[in-house]
Amino acid sequence: MNAEILAVGTELLLGGIVNTNAQYLCERLAGLGIPVYYQTAVGDNAGRIKNALKSAFERADIVITSGGLGPTEDDLTKETAAAFFGRELVMDGEALRNTRRVFEKQNSEMPESNRKQALIPEGARAVPNGNGTAPGIIMEEGEKTLILLPGPPSELKPMFEEHIEGYLRKRSGNPNQSFFSRSVHITGIGESMAEAMMKDLIEAQGGSRSLTIAPYAKESEMYFRLTAAAATREEADRIMRPVADEMRRRFGDNIYAEDGRSLAEVVIQMIRDRRMTLACAESCTGGLLASAFVDVPGASDVFLEGVIAYGKNAKISRLGVSARTLGQFGEVSEQTAQEMATGIRRTAGADIGLATTGIAGPGGGSAEKPVGLVYIAACVNGDVSVRELNLSGNRNKVRAKTVTLLIDMLRRTLLAGAPAGPLT
Repeated sequence: MNAEILAVGTELLLGGIVNTNAQYLCERLAGLGIPVYYQTAVGDNAGRIKNALKSAFERADIVITSGGLGPTEDDLTKETAAAFFGRELVMDGEALRNTRRVFEKQNSEMPESNRKQALIPEGARAVPNGNGTAPGIIMEEGEKTLILLPGPPSELKPMFEEHIEGYLRKRSGNPNQSFFSRSVHITGIGESMAEAMMKDLIEAQGGSRSLTIAPYAKESEMYFRLTAAAATREEADRIMRPVADEMRRRFGDNIYAEDGRSLAEVVIQMIRDRRMTLACAESCTGGLLASAFVDVPGASDVFLEGVIAYGKNAKISRLGVSARTLGQFGEVSEQTAQEMATGIRRTAGADIGLATTGIAGPGGGSAEKPVGLVYIAACVNGDVSVRELNLSGNRNKVRAKTVTLLIDMLRRTLLAGAPAGPLT
């Protein structure tokens, strides 16, 4: 059994809205063990929606749509779906009462146009919407199933988790079996090399229907998701354990987490465990490094401050970088990065000082110092490590990669100085 996602809405094609619903649905379906091979986005046009449904059902057993269930004339998903299966629309009393209740809670009268939302294709099942006026719809036609969901994520997500997920689990033929996942996060190894190191394990999964391994790439890191079909989490862990153990043997300390934590979360916890404190000084990353740490709940336990020292004067007055260093080596240099890291550590009174300086582009580069040249530095209890990076990509990618690589450099420094306990 496989599924296909069909997102409806002209605004998706104009770039006005990012299709986060498709990402969410694919992730949830993967957790149910239902593969998605295609995604489609189509505008608010009955003919094109009908053609998209036809193509989708030629490929998939289950088609899940999002959007187009509103009260306006251009909300056509339900009407087109009913026509596609040759069914009439009929008023669903409970759906109409639910829609009315939404307006009653707002002390307002329900517009007549909202009655349209309570029309359901004959023989279909209305799915309650506890966060909006449009019910979801489940239509079964032979071996095929069409699930219509509202477009707003605040309505789609709870509806899927409260009503659709259980329905699909039963449809999978294994109502007592769930899918449990474990993500092994890796950094410091390129995507192609990491996949090559896992090739035999990925190929071996073909002989087992109970375990799947899927690679996912991110900026300067990647992860492998292990998914096991089992009745309990304990049983799933037993299935996944041999592969996870082998991955630890192969990747060593390039694995930074197996519990879904971000790299910054892992490092914040390492600093907390060592009763240390952290401060950072940023030039080219402009606050992105501090933001990565502040995004972690409870980071205030260890993160003291962040300084954006973009110009020469700020580096001199705030961080104590010497004018001589800047004059001789320049702002983008190993020496400047080192003095920035030691300076922020000293002035903040922290155990750890981190620093970034570089040329993120698109301009500002030269033959001697091209765009993408970045220096990162970590000063831990007075010992300084500096690394030169030569990064590719646009301005935002250079900045994002810099942050990831510096946080990972600190992680490895802490591991080398005071090894933490085993990953769980």
